[in-house]
Amino acid sequence: MAARPYRFLRRTLAVGCLLAAAALPANRPTTSPFAGDAAQSTVLRMLQLNLCNSGRAGCYTGRAMARAAEVITIEAPDLVTLNEICEPDVSAVHDVFQTVHPGRTVVAAFQAAGDRPSGDDTRCRSGQRFGIGLLAHVRTPASSNTVYAGTHPTQDLADPEERAWLCVDVDGALLACTTHLSATGYRVALTQCDHLVDTILPTISRNAGYEPTVLAGDLNLRAGHDPDVRSCTPPGHQRIDDGRLQHVTATTDITLCCRSLVPMHGATDHPGLLVTLTIDSGRPGRRPA
Repeated sequence: MAARPYRFLRRTLAVGCLLAAAALPANRPTTSPFAGDAAQSTVLRMLQLNLCNSGRAGCYTGRAMARAAEVITIEAPDLVTLNEICEPDVSAVHDVFQTVHPGRTVVAAFQAAGDRPSGDDTRCRSGQRFGIGLLAHVRTPASSNTVYAGTHPTQDLADPEERAWLCVDVDGALLACTTHLSATGYRVALTQCDHLVDTILPTISRNAGYEPTVLAGDLNLRAGHDPDVRSCTPPGHQRIDDGRLQHVTATTDITLCCRSLVPMHGATDHPGLLVTLTIDSGRPGRRPA
């Protein structure tokens, strides 16, 4: 159904190194360094935000970026996934993220959604590219890692926006991913979700080597509804949601807990979803077939 070639596993940029879990605020769990003893676990906090910041949607307020900056400053997450943003928003969030992780290198990635009518990228009202993003703080800038990104092969042909996915391979220690699935066709959203978790992520693992994987995003699917988001959650994988459309899922070697819904005070139509990840390096995950 894709209207343009599927840019599968297109490597879009190189980023440095290894996620760190040290230097955490006092109200957060203590952790072992990501590069530490293999028998130890690493605890990270992940924040999912849908900012509705294109300037075109009815949920746009012009206040989402300011509220996102406040939330990141207060919560100091280790990973941030961003949906419905303009490309310069990644740089703005990068600067805030850097202030809460002083002395660390911050890496950021962006993937534009496609635009079927033009064959180009979807644009915000400002003319900037529209899409999804991901940020992480790292500790070894000299290391070379990769960002994988592309558009889903199945799209809702009634929607000109071609939905995208994005993954950051962080030094072979964690594959962190985000996506924003179809909002106009729920069956299409389920097909996109299934292909991402059953084909795209296992293919990355086969080609680049397995690593614990976490996926966060606005999936536009709910638990207990038809179609049910749980049908695209592999056996044994954990899932936490915001009670509606945003979800965090993880492979079996990652434990998810401590969900917190962060108020956005009307700046966008979704709360922030904050989840704690415990990566157990001694526990095998789900290897690709």
